[in-house]
Amino acid sequence: MSKFKRMHLVVLDSVGIGAAPDANNFVNAGVPDGASDTLGHISKTVGLNVPNMAKIGLGNIPREVPLKTVPAESNPTGYATKLQEVSLGKDTMTGHWEIMGLNITEPFDTFWNGFPEEILTKIEEFSGRKVIREANKPYSGTAVIDDFGPRQMETGELIIYTSADPVLQIAAHEDIIPLDELYRICEYARSITLERPALLGRIIARPYVGEPGNFTRTANRRDLAVSPFAPTVLDKLNEAGIDTYAVGKINDIFNGAGINHDMGHNKSNSHGMDTLIKTMGLPEFQEGFSFTNLVDFDALYGHRRNAHGYRDCLHEFDERLPEIIAAMREDDLLMITADHGNDPTYAGTDHTREYIPFLAYSPSFKGNGVIPVGHFSDISATIAENFGVEKAMIGESFLDKLN
Repeated sequence: MSKFKRMHLVVLDSVGIGAAPDANNFVNAGVPDGASDTLGHISKTVGLNVPNMAKIGLGNIPREVPLKTVPAESNPTGYATKLQEVSLGKDTMTGHWEIMGLNITEPFDTFWNGFPEEILTKIEEFSGRKVIREANKPYSGTAVIDDFGPRQMETGELIIYTSADPVLQIAAHEDIIPLDELYRICEYARSITLERPALLGRIIARPYVGEPGNFTRTANRRDLAVSPFAPTVLDKLNEAGIDTYAVGKINDIFNGAGINHDMGHNKSNSHGMDTLIKTMGLPEFQEGFSFTNLVDFDALYGHRRNAHGYRDCLHEFDERLPEIIAAMREDDLLMITADHGNDPTYAGTDHTREYIPFLAYSPSFKGNGVIPVGHFSDISATIAENFGVEKAMIGESFLDKLN
């Protein structure tokens, strides 16, 4: 019998809580990640007021320097800790895959100098459209459309760019390159980047609208991922006939593997929370696991190095957290975590190698406290033990500590 009938995992995309021990092995615009600290620097530089997460125990997470504006609770309502990444990477897929129990020992390929001519030529031949060579490098997603969107509107060329992540992104104005065509081109790009030396984690369609000087990316983004290379805990749950609900880009990240209910993409964090609350209220969802990704922290504010916007986004989530808690049943467990860092005060515009916070709350809790520091994969092992399925490659359960 499951300790918790339903488990809900919410990933606050990029909300790291301090540099990991190996952070100096990872760089950001030539600067090692060893001084990165997403939550710490936001709290220090622009202030952070998240009383609902603090009540669960966010301020109690062990740190050398406490979060400046998030006090520790003397009697928190839940359990808290921070988790370290084992896998070699600091990208979305690596983080999520490890959270579900995989160890990525060989990182995906990244292209700091842009994609090789062979890939661009193949995409041109398939699509019948030229590729803007000047955009072919690591680029901010908003800056690249500001810089090359007017040209695309005139010529119909493709804007292909990358980042420090193992991704190939194609930006297209919806009035110039229709969505169906953009998706078809991305599917082809996916088919030619499945093996080394160009094994990419994701191909991302990045549609936008508007006029020069006022372009806006739309919610019609689509991520085409590779399938996990080994079974995750999602697969174990699915094989056991246990419901798995995906909210946001979770289904894309796992390429549908192990997910039997895809609740669709999020238009925003708020929309994602609406969808999660709706999912929790489904009468047929009596037992199982929901997995939600809220990406605005990362996509809208972390990569754009906007500390004020990042803080406000955290405030918005915290203000709505009571709604999620109100939708819980007595034997539900809510887990809040992240997948990597993206310190908006740091060098460059890319992810940072950090610990992730972990908060756990259930209306059934009689106790509270700080769980020993563990690893991303411990979340998956805890889920597996709760539902009585085998764990994946790595991870140690802390289910016995959630009482």
